[in-house]
Amino acid sequence: MTNLDPAVVSRRFGRQADVGHLALTGERGVVLPAFTDHHVHLHLFDEHALAARGVAGILDLGGDPFALARRAEHAVPRPGYAGAFLTALRGYPAGRAWASEAVIRTVTNPSRHPGVPGGAGTAVDEQIDCGARVIKVALNADAGPVLTPDLVAAIVAHAHDRGVPVVAHVQGAGMFDAALQAGVDALAHAPFTETVSLGAIDRAVAGGQIWISTLDIHRDDAQRARTARENLAAFHTTGGRVLYGTDLGNGDLPAGIHPREVSGLVAAGLDAAAIVTALSDPWPFQDPVPGVCTFVPGRPPADDRELGAWFATASTVPREEVTRDEP
Repeated sequence: MTNLDPAVVSRRFGRQADVGHLALTGERGVVLPAFTDHHVHLHLFDEHALAARGVAGILDLGGDPFALARRAEHAVPRPGYAGAFLTALRGYPAGRAWASEAVIRTVTNPSRHPGVPGGAGTAVDEQIDCGARVIKVALNADAGPVLTPDLVAAIVAHAHDRGVPVVAHVQGAGMFDAALQAGVDALAHAPFTETVSLGAIDRAVAGGQIWISTLDIHRDDAQRARTARENLAAFHTTGGRVLYGTDLGNGDLPAGIHPREVSGLVAAGLDAAAIVTALSDPWPFQDPVPGVCTFVPGRPPADDRELGAWFATASTVPREEVTRDEP
């Protein structure tokens, strides 16, 4: 175990890391910016345990836009969301038991004019008018038809004109290149079905593309797990912006900071400071979750491979309940 010297903690976890104690109990630990899980599906799990287990913000990447619009933006965990999946006719995730008609919008026309049935502009406008902070497109060639390049381009262009980034689920041969060509801003998963060339990674990083990790979701498929980890490692080494995300709601995942996901980031070459950055990045919001911070009790482990279990003990606490130690 390392000590709780503020200078040592700051060097290891980044300049925003402090040492402090809880005002009510006196328990000491590390104080970090508020953590966000950047890939969840709120209609598939109960989020009420998240704040007590270290998650202060969430990004829902596929749900009923009208149900999501009824949520309070100032709640904790703070909800950001994409609204419905925009997909091709009979394309993923159509037909899945977890994906009702309410969470899917079929795009069949590249028109950006308002109100066109099946139009790209119609689908994008509906999600944004329901409060979406990102738009989600499904590009899954392994599970049926996919949006054609002109449809993806129209979705991206219309979302960008309205000031909203686009996230893609990329799966199957050629889908990463399709997303890159269309100017997609973020990937919902580190690519897991094909090895991305270093040239393509260079272009993605140069274009400012973001990758959401979701490494542990592949734990039962050794090939996909290795491909995702190696792609993410190359992306991170090249300077890519990595965000922590779990795909919570998809299968049996723990509510709160997921130790295996953190361990996957370590295995992909991220050090402690880079992992804190991935966890605390407020994207797609500009500002951190207001009024709260993350508190991880006790001394951090000396070995980064043990960080997952340590971060899993984190909780979200009001800033006024934490007293920072003098450096």
